[in-house]
Amino acid sequence: METGQASRTAYAAARYRAAHQVLEDGAIFADPLALRILGHQPDELLGDAPRRGMRLFIAARHRFAEDHLAAAVGRGIRTAVVLGAGLDTFAYRNPHPGLEVIEIDHPDTQAWKRERLASTGIGIPGNLRYVGIDFERDDLEARLTLEQPAFFLWMGVVPYLTVDGFTETLRFVGGREGNEVVFDYAQSPERMPAERRAALEARAARVAKIGEPWLTFFEPEEIAATLGAHGFGDIEDLGPSGLAARFFGRTDVPADTAGGHILHARRGV
Repeated sequence: METGQASRTAYAAARYRAAHQVLEDGAIFADPLALRILGHQPDELLGDAPRRGMRLFIAARHRFAEDHLAAAVGRGIRTAVVLGAGLDTFAYRNPHPGLEVIEIDHPDTQAWKRERLASTGIGIPGNLRYVGIDFERDDLEARLTLEQPAFFLWMGVVPYLTVDGFTETLRFVGGREGNEVVFDYAQSPERMPAERRAALEARAARVAKIGEPWLTFFEPEEIAATLGAHGFGDIEDLGPSGLAARFFGRTDVPADTAGGHILHARRGV
């Protein structure tokens, strides 16, 4: 993203979440604030229908993350950290009493978000705080002090980071026993079926054109090894086949199909 401007991919992700509420009635992921924070009317999103694949992936990503967060709260987690929050609305509809939420993002994107919240009448809850940071340049550890295990929601961010930026953030996330994380990543386009590869390459070209290129791809075995090196275990990694079965009621996607992945991992206790 360009200095002085909010992230345009953050807007795009928010629009996908809002369009899911309109086009699929929030069937996978219900977010009553998704449309409101954008300030759009439902009919303004009807033209988004063709981009169904990415829209449903994003819906599944957030459902997966918030389901795991709810389970973590049941185990005693009392802090949720949203890395690269964009226009994510969880903090403003947080259903968990006693759960503190910390949103971390680039200061320019945070300023834009707070303008959107003010203009649409969405209140800022007392159990939310903001931390401004550039993931590639700033030291997250120096900006954020946590006194207890936390759950990290890190969605729609990893592909835009360098490998070093990803590794440094993961090192911080894995710095305390009991920490948990959900993030998504993409396999290399060369590993994907032709139709899926074409869709990913088209999206990659769009985000590169606006100055926010995809920089990093991983294979599942690479991710598992990296997580293990940082003390994480209990890994659940859903690729296209697992996502289709869990969220879309489909069992016809081959297990080795390459594409976007969503995973949850917990730092050993």
